[in-house]
Formats: sequence, structure tokens, C-alpha cells
Amino acid sequence: MDDKITLAHGAGGRQTRDLIEALILPRFGNPALEEMGDAALVETGGIRMLFTTDGFVIKPLEFPGGDIGKLAVCGTVNDLSVAGGRPLWLSCSLVIEEGLPTALLERLLDSMAATARAAGVQIVCGDTKVVERGAADGLFICTAGVGLPLPECRRQPVQAGDCVLVSGPVGDHEAAVFRARENVGQGMALVSDCAPVNGLVAAMAPVAGGGLRVMRDPTRGGLATALYELVQGSGCSVMLREEDVPVRAEVRALCELVGFEPYHLACEGRLVAIAAPERAPVLLAAMRAHPQGREAAIIGELVGDGRGRVYLENSFGGGRVLGLVSGVQLPRIC
Repeated sequence: MDDKITLAHGAGGRQTRDLIEALILPRFGNPALEEMGDAALVETGGIRMLFTTDGFVIKPLEFPGGDIGKLAVCGTVNDLSVAGGRPLWLSCSLVIEEGLPTALLERLLDSMAATARAAGVQIVCGDTKVVERGAADGLFICTAGVGLPLPECRRQPVQAGDCVLVSGPVGDHEAAVFRARENVGQGMALVSDCAPVNGLVAAMAPVAGGGLRVMRDPTRGGLATALYELVQGSGCSVMLREEDVPVRAEVRALCELVGFEPYHLACEGRLVAIAAPERAPVLLAAMRAHPQGREAAIIGELVGDGRGRVYLENSFGGGRVLGLVSGVQLPRIC
């Protein structure tokens, strides 16, 4: 573990994993936390619930396709959803910097409220703090969320031969934020995919047929990191087909311009799923029938090589390993 915390420890890659494993898990470890899912499955009095928490420090506060208020709701709803749950209630804690324009705060709160209504969740508690000018970069939002597990989406061990599905093009969110922040790629129509996926999960659940193994929200670290985390300890690796992974042309162009890897770019309105091969086509059809999954695709399979890696194969027969991000590609994206 490094002597000091750096921005890389918040990037969702190798240093983030080191931070969690070296400092956090040894102190707070318990069975629910050690599952390391997007939400914890907890039980009391015979009632099973999903519980998650998140913090949002994105810069800028408003970006093409969303803002920090919309992002806070979507991020929390999506963590509960991909954990196999039906989101119900959220909390909202605001850390406001002195000098933030009231009109801007109103816009962000209106956006947060509208997104919660669209997702069918309620913000039922919260807190407000104001800090000195220069201490919070405008606004930070912390949330927590509670939901009920969907029986059809109970997590199962992944197996060799399972299929990998993604609900739409990857990398839209981080590309849009980078474009807005750095003012590069003039003329590129980059828009964040920020959206709640609970409706999509609800559409998948009835056809899962016991074959939906696990889902993940590919935020920090993107598609590659999400899949890496899903296969650790499983004895399997992921074989992705590059031609099948949906990436918008504008996102590819930006990556070529600045040297990013599209498979490491964060999404905020996508889900990745691993499913039994006999259920994958039915799940894909259900995803494509929903507005949030119109561009869904089966993008690869699991192989039982015991390595826990993510491979990307191209149409020419070559390939490479998609490892964890090392260092920081773009801080403050969520």
C-alpha cells in the first residue's frame, strides 16, 4: 500500500483495490461486506434487504446528458438493481460549498427529484452541510439506498461456457464528462448514458429462468474492470469479441485522440450480466425490448482456464489482456 492517498486510489482500478483490501476490509470485514457486491444483502427478523451507499464528486456539476443530481439517483438505484433488487428508498446528504449559486442548486435538486420519480423511488431522509469556500468544489452528494431482492435475480457462481451480455454501448459517460471538462473533440456528439436501469432489470427477471448468474454496474474502471471483478475466484476468464462490444464511433474517436481505452471508460446507465448459455438469447431479447436495452449484445463467453483474466479478441485472430487500470485516467467522473 502506498504511503499517501493519491487520485489513483479513487479511479476504480488497481490502486482502489489495494486501498480496499489493505485498509478497509481488515477493519470492517463481515460476511455482507466481504461479498464485495454493488449492494449488501442483509437480513433482520426474517426480512431480506439490499443496502448500498455512494458518494458523488463529479466535475463539472452539469454535463451533456446529466448532472450530479441525476447521477446520484441513478448511481444508487443502479447499484441496488444490478445486485438483483427492486430499489425503494434513498437518502440524500448534501455537502454544499459556500458561494454555490442558489439557482444552480435548485436545478440540481429538481433534476434529482425528477430522476427519482422516473425510477419509482423516494428520497426519504437526508442531511445538509455547508463548508467554506474552496472546500467542496461546489457540491458533493452522498446517498444510501434500500431495496428488496428479486428472487429471480439471486446471485449464482459463474461457470465456464456462460455468456457475457451488456445492455448498450460502453464508455459514453466518461467520454462525455471528459469532453465537457477538457473542451476537446470539437463537434463530437458525446452524451452521458446516465439513466436508471431498474426497469431493465425488472424486464429481465421474469425470463431469467434461473440462468442469470450475476450482474454488475460498470462505472469506475468500465467494462473491463467490472468483468475482472466478476470472475475473480471463479476459475474462469472472460473472452470478449471486440467486434461484438458496442462502442459508439464518437467514443472510439475520442479514445484515439487522447489515448484512452474504451473498455476502461465508466458507464452510468449500463449493466453487464453473465448468464447461462441456454438463457442468454431469451435475456438478450428481453433487454432489447426495453428502452434501456435496445442496443444490448452478447459480447463474449467464460472459459475455465483458472486465470481470472479478461481477454479481448479481434476479428483477425489476435488478442490482448484487458487488465485493471493502473494510475488515474480521469478523476472525478462520478
